[in-house]
Amino acid sequence: MSHSLEPSRLMVALHALPSVLLQSAFFVVPLCMTIALSFQETQYYQVQWVWSLTTWTEIFTTYYYWKILFNTVLMSLACVGLCAMIGFPIAYALVTRFQKWQATIKILLVFAFLTDAVLKTFGWVVFLDQTGPANFVLNFLGLPDLPDWVIYSRVSVLFGMVYTLLPFSIFTIYLSVDMIDKNLLRAAYDCGASKFRAFYEVTLPLCKNGLMAGALLVFVLSLGSFLEPKVLGGGKNPMAAELIRQTFETRINWPLGSALTIVVISITVITILLASRLLDLGQGRKK
Repeated sequence: MSHSLEPSRLMVALHALPSVLLQSAFFVVPLCMTIALSFQETQYYQVQWVWSLTTWTEIFTTYYYWKILFNTVLMSLACVGLCAMIGFPIAYALVTRFQKWQATIKILLVFAFLTDAVLKTFGWVVFLDQTGPANFVLNFLGLPDLPDWVIYSRVSVLFGMVYTLLPFSIFTIYLSVDMIDKNLLRAAYDCGASKFRAFYEVTLPLCKNGLMAGALLVFVLSLGSFLEPKVLGGGKNPMAAELIRQTFETRINWPLGSALTIVVISITVITILLASRLLDLGQGRKK
């Protein structure tokens, strides 16, 4: 029996070899190069291969970098919360209330993915401008204009991030809600549960994985947001991705940019591990 399994294992390994080589070439190797580059120094805009901790010391001792990293995580968490609050009712309504228009609404959501991000972001700049359509609509309704600070502030940056990443949250939550066995809800109603109690004790726990997946996806993508802070924020409140871009392109400090990249990747990995741990603890309690 063991001899018969060996050829099959060999075939599986051979079939997986192209994927392993591809991932190694385009992920592992660049990551190792980035880590190695973070331990170098620059002099006269040239990388000096000296293998020192100067770059990492600069990061850990510079308040400016940690301020931007903290602002990035805070904005990402706020984006996750807003996407969940807005996306869950939309996804739930698609499954339970707007079944006839599901296909049309899905197509509209797909268009949000296909539309160029630069076009959408600059479109919101025009919309939120003091002479833009937003104030025109508010004046038409007899409401005061938007404050001057809205267009180039964290509020507009967060608004742009939520608008860009909301479809990711809607689709993941929609899939989890749509996969719920309707017989479980009928059983809850037969046992005398109200619609609210059935939703709270049946629907919400069963779509927890979808909520977690959507939140994790939005958080990871929001960590890399750089267009919204630059355009809607006017560069006043840069986030980590924009700081990394400036470090590579403007300051020509590749070791520092690499080190900042590793920090952001570490935050992402730690978040994924914590989310997985929370899901495992939740499933363990159920058992």
